[in-house]
Amino acid sequence: MRIKFWGVRGSTPTPQPENLRYGGNTSCVEVRFGDSLFIFDCGTGFRSLGQQLRREFDSRTISARIFVSHFHWDHIQGIPFFGPLYDKPENHFIFHSSSRTRSLKRVMEEQMASPYFPVDLNEMKAKREFHELDEGRVSLDDVTVQAAWLNHPQGCMGFRLESKQGVVVYATDNEPGDAKFDKSVRKLASGADVLIYDAQYLPEEYEARKRGWGHSHWREAINIVMESGAKELILFHHDPDHDDNCIDKVVREARNYYAKVRGASEGMELTL
Repeated sequence: MRIKFWGVRGSTPTPQPENLRYGGNTSCVEVRFGDSLFIFDCGTGFRSLGQQLRREFDSRTISARIFVSHFHWDHIQGIPFFGPLYDKPENHFIFHSSSRTRSLKRVMEEQMASPYFPVDLNEMKAKREFHELDEGRVSLDDVTVQAAWLNHPQGCMGFRLESKQGVVVYATDNEPGDAKFDKSVRKLASGADVLIYDAQYLPEEYEARKRGWGHSHWREAINIVMESGAKELILFHHDPDHDDNCIDKVVREARNYYAKVRGASEGMELTL
């Protein structure tokens, strides 16, 4: 299993010099299992992933399963800019998401409707499927995917992928403090090899003015990894106002509590 980060920022892209080491693109994570390609979220990092897939596959067909945690801008911004969707009808993308608020197909249509975008979905040649996803477990391409709701305004889903190579959990956009959701995210992360978790705020920021905004902090991330038995923690969804030096400091402080901690950065790869 190979995990690669294409977008690690939360809320809005931050293409600024002081953010170059960790990156300024919003959420997008690629996971490979043999020939199977899984993608988590379609923030602005989705565009960069599309460029790489075009180079890698050249004239060959590109197929992938794409899991969209929720429909806030920073998790769907990259969809209109994902090149392989436009290239050829042989490309095949299966989208998995909840339609609790509305369907992803409708979200994509609205996102690209006039006056917000110059072309509409009819320009996309690739085959697209949209599958409803709710809490529970499902087997896909020799991988078991478990989905669970997280604590976030309008809802957000976390995902657990189990394969022979290992277990990875993608749990972004989650606010601590609700007993039901706190228990659920720890269950989702239980024994995982890698936990990718929301650490948008500093603990003091969260306590002072960010309660109710739907995000977590690095101290809660440490609590979850230690209480769930997950092996490695990746701090994710960095705040737009946190530059490289700030994230460096967060990682150093987090390692005082748990040794296997990294800050997600664009281009970072993990192999299980």
